Amino acid sequence: MQDGFGRSITCLRLSVTELCNLRCRYCMPEEGICKRSHEEMLTQEEMVLAAEAAASLGITKIRITGGEPLVKKNILSICRHIAAVSGIQELCLTTNGTLLPPMARALRDAGVQRLNISLDTLRPERYAALTRRGTLDQAWAGIQSALEAGFAKVKLNAVLIGGYNDDEIRDLAALTLRYPLDMRFIELMPTVGAAAFPKEAYLPAAAVLQDLPEAVPQPADGGVAELYRLPGAVGNIGLIRPVSVSFCGSCNRLRLTADGKLKPCLHSRSEYSLKGLDREGMIAEMRLAIQNKPRQHAPLSQAAPSQAGRSMNRIGG
Repeated sequence: MQDGFGRSITCLRLSVTELCNLRCRYCMPEEGICKRSHEEMLTQEEMVLAAEAAASLGITKIRITGGEPLVKKNILSICRHIAAVSGIQELCLTTNGTLLPPMARALRDAGVQRLNISLDTLRPERYAALTRRGTLDQAWAGIQSALEAGFAKVKLNAVLIGGYNDDEIRDLAALTLRYPLDMRFIELMPTVGAAAFPKEAYLPAAAVLQDLPEAVPQPADGGVAELYRLPGAVGNIGLIRPVSVSFCGSCNRLRLTADGKLKPCLHSRSEYSLKGLDREGMIAEMRLAIQNKPRQHAPLSQAAPSQAGRSMNRIGG
């Protein structure tokens, strides 16, 4: 289905939980969040129903997000049922990786084809400081298990933070020389939870190219990342610039929160409730959300933060 500006909406980011085993500084408060009642959250049946409704409107790709989706006890069942929905051609999952080792192969067998794994630093002390709970060893074990499980694609996501990890750009990019994965650098967004970062933290992704002048542009793969490759590398480097360069004109996604709110734009307060609806009711709300998807969100900066009204763990990072 096309929105009012001619964009074909083909991707749904489905958050299965607001909870996480980490407390990343740009995503969640240190004390965590108040766990809401089961009745407030989407059930597995409603998630699958939403996937069916989305597929009927032309959605072909679903990305499972959180919070941390692997803390969800029935995550394998959710993935298995959504992968079986007619019309869904690609099922992906975003994770911090720390819980992956015993689950990687089971996720692949359940129909997950691609994984995105958060990795903001290669320094143990920095990783512990940023996540407040996790260890780099746990994350790296998750990455290794993902590579061994044979997913079609493994991508690592680093939020680029000035004064924190901008001195690791070359080290992170060098992972693509050794492993068959993509390393993507994402600009820090001024969302709820990132307000405590100083102005210097909001570094444009162009800094990556300044540090890697030998990187060669690569053809786009249909995603939002601008792709480059180091000579001799087996994976790509990706730049995702939600702050310095708007890609709203090619946005093809909707987001469904774990409490059943459909967001046509990440940075808008506009939400459409799917909780408690039957399939036809969900289709009607999805049509409305797509029709009312804005052309673009307002420019983002520390002085003009996101209007999403939720922290990233409550949207689906």
